[in-house]
Amino acid sequence: MTGKPKLETVAREAGVSIATASQVMRGAGRISDKTRSKVLKAAQKLHYVPDNRAASMRSGQNREIGFVINKISNPFNAEVISGVSDLLEAEGYLVSVLDARDDPDRQGRHIDAFIRNGRGGLLWVPAEQTPHKTFDLLTAHRIPTVTFLRRPEGSGFDHVGIRNAEATALATHHLAGLGHRHIAYLGGEELTAVRRERIAGYEATMSERDLGPAVIWDSNDIKQAGMEAMMALRAAHPETTAVVCNGDIVALGACHGIRRLGLEPGRDVSVVGFDDIPDAAVATPPLTTMAVSPYQLGRRLARVMLERLSEPDGPVSVSEVSAELVLRATTGPV
Repeated sequence: MTGKPKLETVAREAGVSIATASQVMRGAGRISDKTRSKVLKAAQKLHYVPDNRAASMRSGQNREIGFVINKISNPFNAEVISGVSDLLEAEGYLVSVLDARDDPDRQGRHIDAFIRNGRGGLLWVPAEQTPHKTFDLLTAHRIPTVTFLRRPEGSGFDHVGIRNAEATALATHHLAGLGHRHIAYLGGEELTAVRRERIAGYEATMSERDLGPAVIWDSNDIKQAGMEAMMALRAAHPETTAVVCNGDIVALGACHGIRRLGLEPGRDVSVVGFDDIPDAAVATPPLTTMAVSPYQLGRRLARVMLERLSEPDGPVSVSEVSAELVLRATTGPV
């Protein structure tokens, strides 16, 4: 057989009408099991896949959802994507994921492509410095949009996020309660909205508890950078006995750095992460962290999208989750 397999070819192979073959492929109509089986076998033999774009044009409904995120390689994001995909795919949607890498221009190209290809909705972590025209574009095209983690002011989109300042305040209170007075904030390089909130919670608690001066130490949020940053932090501030980290990956790197210094995480220097990625529980030693259950967070994000798709003109939904302090072995008394 030459050329792309078509529905009429499937119908001819199965010995049924094109209308009957169409109903079988769509799961519609009152079709006998015998006929349905013949059509499906013919489709499998001919490697036929329904053209959902054409079906979308006929029905006015697109079953593809775009997800523009930053740093897909981050395990937190990977867990979120799994949660989103599992729920949406169970509801018959296909999820397309693109990495904007926090670049507004790259993000703009991704969003333009999603609109041109008629995606049914957009899940989106807005890049820092996203221009107003991007929001205007989505609004003009009436794209069902749910922002994630970063909530742009006045965007009018549904949003799912984390109570970041509350979480880092709780982490800092925990360390202060163990007797630590010299606590640093480790991780992140750019003052993104999320990092600003997390630093604000840490600084507020340092001031409230009358602890040593706040120390903000930058680091790329990867293990090697976290290790090197922890060693540099201790060299510059040897009095530091605890760190609140911007994420679990940098926290796991910090634990490696502490060991490189001949010290022990949780005994000599306490470490609190953020996210509770799977590696946190199985690390050596297991990581104390602020857990937000990224897989469940992804499912919540997907549910908000489904609600928006079912009620396009409903009120805007804003959902923020609190992090839970999960105590493991990397925190202990001074």
